[in-house]
Amino acid sequence: MSSQKPKIIAFQGELGAYSHEACAVARPDHTPLPCRTFEDVIKAVREGRADLAMLPVENTTYGRVADMHRLLPASGLHIIDEAFVRVRIALMAPKGTVLSDIKLVRAHPVLIPQCRTFLMQNGIADETAVDSAGAAADLARNPEQGIGALASELAAEQYDLTVLARDIEDEDTNTTRFLIMSREMDQSRRGDGVMMTSFVFRVRNIPAALYKAMGGFATNGINMTKLESYMVNGEFTATQFYADIEGHPDDQNVQLAMDELGHFTDQITLLGVYPADARRNS
Repeated sequence: MSSQKPKIIAFQGELGAYSHEACAVARPDHTPLPCRTFEDVIKAVREGRADLAMLPVENTTYGRVADMHRLLPASGLHIIDEAFVRVRIALMAPKGTVLSDIKLVRAHPVLIPQCRTFLMQNGIADETAVDSAGAAADLARNPEQGIGALASELAAEQYDLTVLARDIEDEDTNTTRFLIMSREMDQSRRGDGVMMTSFVFRVRNIPAALYKAMGGFATNGINMTKLESYMVNGEFTATQFYADIEGHPDDQNVQLAMDELGHFTDQITLLGVYPADARRNS
């Protein structure tokens, strides 16, 4: 009998949430640990109750996840991988229910507008819930006639509900990007594809500092896939930038660009080095 300690990956939400699905896809060998908040996810890893954290950072329809870029630099964790997960929405209900029985569905307010066409075509009303997987769990515990839930198929499997319709979202491109984070930094090259580097920085208070800071990436042929700004500590004068670039810190062109960045910033923090997800450019 193996005495190896099981690996655990923490995520925010209920079992069956899309973050849980991301865990199942990207780390099927890890046991999922549901947490109430993003802060709780980070705390679980920092305290050693989980080995990894699965955190959503952006969605193709709704943009960046609120507060995540503020949490990442202060988390003490490091990005070691990324995962892109298509948001596929299923309508589910207790066993014995058929689609024509459904008069009302419950889901997180972000999910409901994505199924508006399907709901209108089937004459189904909607009601918001704090969490879509939570709505599925509540429905399984307390079945109500004519009530369904919108969530992932994993939620239906988790709570033994019947899927009445699947892939009912209006758009088939809605995708969430997740970051997998660990207590330890891993700067090794992994796989044969592109490596990504993520970092945050603050520019010095000099004219055109950001413009000059970005020049090094352009002149060294580095593709910056993301650059976002956000205030620090609620101060308009303290702006921090989050950036993702293609390349590894050991690459000569990345070293040159980062050296030039250093001339125009007063703080640079490396968040992680990781292989690009195969679905990044799909």
